[in-house]
Amino acid sequence: ELMESLMRVLVESVSNDFEPVPEEPIGVGSAFEGWSPPEWDGVYRVLVPLNPPPGHAFHLELNSAGPTAARTFSVRVELVCTCKRQQPGEKLLCFLHQPQEELRWKQKRSLLETLCTGSYLDVEKTSQWLYQLVRSSWLHVPQSYSWHLVFQPCSRSCQLWLSRGKESLRVEMLFGVRQGDSDIFVVSQPTEAQKGGSSLFVSSQPAEANCLSSTAWPETYAVAEAKFLQHIARQVPSESLHLKCLQVFTCMLSGTGFSSSTWKTVVMHVLTTVPLSRWSRREFVRRLGDIMAYLRRCLQLKRLEHFVVGNEKLPAEISLPPAMQRVEPLNLFEHLAKNPDAHKEAMRAFSQL
Repeated sequence: ELMESLMRVLVESVSNDFEPVPEEPIGVGSAFEGWSPPEWDGVYRVLVPLNPPPGHAFHLELNSAGPTAARTFSVRVELVCTCKRQQPGEKLLCFLHQPQEELRWKQKRSLLETLCTGSYLDVEKTSQWLYQLVRSSWLHVPQSYSWHLVFQPCSRSCQLWLSRGKESLRVEMLFGVRQGDSDIFVVSQPTEAQKGGSSLFVSSQPAEANCLSSTAWPETYAVAEAKFLQHIARQVPSESLHLKCLQVFTCMLSGTGFSSSTWKTVVMHVLTTVPLSRWSRREFVRRLGDIMAYLRRCLQLKRLEHFVVGNEKLPAEISLPPAMQRVEPLNLFEHLAKNPDAHKEAMRAFSQL
């Protein structure tokens, strides 16, 4: 509710400028999915999708042909003609076809001149813009009368510390651009699963934020995964403990070499193979066994498929970019097949579990 109120104020603030237009925020990560790994840092992360302002378009360009789960993109900003697109009453000058002198005197600068480096949307400039926008808009948010707000400096996100009496919470506003009409985004900073929960046996995580250039936007599947768990929640028995299964493995087995993101991937796969009617409380122990059996099989085969990339069992309501629908399933255990010592250590750790 707080973030939705804030977004309404922010959208109103940029309505007459040529700045990115925020959409309704999306809660991402374990805190919004109903479980939390032991390494959770207590920060609630929300993704704020950004749309281009009038007279502009966003185009995503893949930076490299590296591992699919570690891809980064650049967001190229293009000026588009608005001569024939204006609504009655609008007084928008076309950046492409109006004289530069007239644009300079009568209209604010384009996004290319404010938040871009060259032709590409700059993460750090956009983060600073969002920080200033939130700061100047906060007193117009209804909740500002009851919550005290402190900003935490960050070059690739907008971090907020909110307190009310003895209550306090930390919020990190990530921002990003949607890939077409899909549930896949490029974001300002690697999300929770990409930044934390490292595994002794899986090393396919993307670069940390401080290693990224200011025009590099990591790809994230966090929204698609959250939508999948919401889809499951609508169909499982009311007393279902599927998230409790995930909590058991990530908390009780912390430090055993298998990351929370690995356990989450395994649990989501098992949710698509075991009928949802069988996830009731009385079958809790059996489902724990199913999850262990699935992981054992993946380790034996040296193959754990990415849950989103190349997965044909995703519910129809989860939308993927056309190119991603046609790719081969990504193997998160690929390096176990290439490194016999790592595979031997993984099997040893599993036998201890």
